[in-house]
Amino acid sequence: MVDVVSPADRSRMMAGIRGKNSRPELLVRRLLFASGYRFRLHRRDLPGTPDIVMPGRKVAIFVNGCFWHVHQGCRYAKMPATRTDFWSAKLKANVERDRRAVEMLRKLGWRVLWVWECSTLDAATAAGLRVAVSSWIDSGDPTGEIGASLRG
Repeated sequence: MVDVVSPADRSRMMAGIRGKNSRPELLVRRLLFASGYRFRLHRRDLPGTPDIVMPGRKVAIFVNGCFWHVHQGCRYAKMPATRTDFWSAKLKANVERDRRAVEMLRKLGWRVLWVWECSTLDAATAAGLRVAVSSWIDSGDPTGEIGASLRG
């Protein structure tokens, strides 16, 4: 299968993808702040450089893109039709790096929450996100995931 955009356009598109301060991350930060939580951002001294960190609660939050971090069962985590060997290896490495970071954080006593991009994309799922995140933080659970279905 041939790519539908030129290599130059694809390069420009890929360069526009942000690692920090993405729309989903900014949304999660706004709702946390509005709920009264205070936090730090992108702590490079912690494994995986969590997007949001609540040191007093020992909570690390990753706001992950469904495609880049292979959100299982999500319609946005679709394998590209071109260069499948490259993409398969790249995405598998991302997932493995995430797994190692979480394992190290857990060994250090941190609780870890994944907020998937799909939970921030439409008004219906984003409306329940504030409650879902607050509920997980207050629950004391060691790990959690929040996707479009808002499972805690």
